[in-house]
Amino acid sequence: MGVSSASLRVVGFLSLMIAALMTVASSQVTAPSPAPTSDGTSIDQAIAYALMLVALVLTYIMH
Repeated sequence: MGVSSASLRVVGFLSLMIAALMTVASSQVTAPSPAPTSDGTSIDQAIAYALMLVALVLTYIMH
């Protein structure tokens, strides 16, 4: 008893469809990451850079 090529094509097509649906069904949707919050370190760093620039300018003027 032989299997016809048409039935093999149908079985192959159905197996590909099931595999594609399984990958879509198993994919997970992740929640978006929370927005970054400032803890003040960037503000402190900006103030430090500004003070260093002022000290550099004053040193250049006085020298």
